[in-house]
Amino acid sequence: MVSAGEFRKGMTIEIDEQVWVVVDFQHVKPGKGAAFVRTKIKNVVTGSVLEKTFNPTEKFPPARVDRKEMQYLYNDGELYHFMDTETYEQLPLNFDKVEGALPYITENMNVTIKFFKGEAFSVEPPNFVELEVTETEPGFKGDTATAGNKPAIMETGAKIMVPLFINAGDKIRIDTRTGDYMERV
Repeated sequence: MVSAGEFRKGMTIEIDEQVWVVVDFQHVKPGKGAAFVRTKIKNVVTGSVLEKTFNPTEKFPPARVDRKEMQYLYNDGELYHFMDTETYEQLPLNFDKVEGALPYITENMNVTIKFFKGEAFSVEPPNFVELEVTETEPGFKGDTATAGNKPAIMETGAKIMVPLFINAGDKIRIDTRTGDYMERV
């Protein structure tokens, strides 16, 4: 069991037989009254976010979330198909489970799929991906890395801000956790 006083960002817990991940937390000790823990928790299956306060001594069972690396194969218009690289079994998933990773994944890319009690609920792209810029305003001679940013559309349809010297056809590295441009490759 994990007490509310031990909460940390990214920790998964079970509340009312649902899995929640701690997005943010703050230990509050008011001048008058008992201390409490103010949290922002996200339901890993539905994606809903709650702001909730807990007594620091309240205890919750830690949720066991399994992670498995799988390869993204293709989208058939309705389902997104992934393959276990060890057993070659295929796993079709709905759009709502893949939605957060779609701007950063391409066919044949390895991703991490999270499972709770054998049920897949989320797809995570690698922390860094290399994608090609398909559309952006042209760069001009003299543009530097510190002069500013412009919007660019990637091969997956993702829209990110890139430095002025980046042109269509360039491959760039993106941090998928923040959606930020890292470097040209």
